[in-house]
Amino acid sequence: MLNIRALLLLALTLTACGEASSSPDDHPTPPDAGVLDAGTVDPFAKVNAMVAESVADAGVPGVTLAVYDAQDRRVFVKSYGDFAPDRRVAIASASKMASGLALFRLVDAGVLSLDSTTGEVLGWTGPQAGITLRHLLSFTSGLEPNHPCTVQMGGTLAQCVEAIAAGTPVAPPGTRFDYGSAHLHVAARMAEVRTGKPWQDIFDEQVKTPLGLTSAELAYYTFPRNTLGTSNPLIAGGLRSTMDEYAKLLGVVYHRGTVGGVPFASASLFDAQSREPYDVVIGSSPMVDGGLTYHYGLTAWLECDTPSTGCAVVSSPGAFGFTPWVDRDSGYYAILGMQLEATNEERVGAFSVGLEQRLRPEIRAAVAATP
Repeated sequence: MLNIRALLLLALTLTACGEASSSPDDHPTPPDAGVLDAGTVDPFAKVNAMVAESVADAGVPGVTLAVYDAQDRRVFVKSYGDFAPDRRVAIASASKMASGLALFRLVDAGVLSLDSTTGEVLGWTGPQAGITLRHLLSFTSGLEPNHPCTVQMGGTLAQCVEAIAAGTPVAPPGTRFDYGSAHLHVAARMAEVRTGKPWQDIFDEQVKTPLGLTSAELAYYTFPRNTLGTSNPLIAGGLRSTMDEYAKLLGVVYHRGTVGGVPFASASLFDAQSREPYDVVIGSSPMVDGGLTYHYGLTAWLECDTPSTGCAVVSSPGAFGFTPWVDRDSGYYAILGMQLEATNEERVGAFSVGLEQRLRPEIRAAVAATP
């Protein structure tokens, strides 16, 4: 387990950067959430103190914590410094879970299956033709995980995937996990070919519209911090979102594919998301690098010791600190919202993931004690 104090100290020099934008929060929220009448014990008092102390100790200029219960009530929200739930920021790798939702919907509709291959859909040949959508979503495709074309604005997503296909694999499919952006680029291209539509239109139709999200600024870019590049969007890290918007997506994950009791995608897909699909060698892994042994499911980290049989806690933290997670056993889902400088991604991850780890048991207790 992480030495959290040591990790927090790594974050001392972080500064904030980002753009503000407003977005409606359609979740039912108790009036003055987190503020109780005099004499009433606040179940979130310890959570509040822990975040406040961590932010102050690390010198972080802005963080917001929002917690939603199993009925989708926002039972706690508080901003510490210069951040707010309606602030639009680049969410980096939190984009992975959002991209997964769009792809799950296409699988549920029969446009793709988790066993669709690059050979069938993209016309790839040779050993790489056997790479499946499941391999791509679990980062076990065996492809070089970080191709430079994924952060090039000049071309298209299709051209980038052609370049990825021409590369030399690092392992046979389903044998090695390597965290990186190339896998989801290929998965998104499979979706584009099968639908005949660009990725942003796919995301709009499969995620935004069903969830009632209307802002055109909820979009993917090659360089999301600068809102640059739309022809070759970074599928694994290019989304700009607010916490309020992302909470809608996270609620779908928590409820295993339903929105207010209405089906969004099959529960079996979210069960698959919560399990490690293959017994693999771990190659590049920021979690392992940070001292955690968490494995990966389908576009989500599995925060438990039983990844092969499934995890109640799944997450998708980003390099700029934006950290969403669900904890089904504890009856809540939550987001730590922030956009920190990425001059040292290890420092940012040390702060945001470390704080999430510390908060999980305290939030569990607070939710259990909330009327």
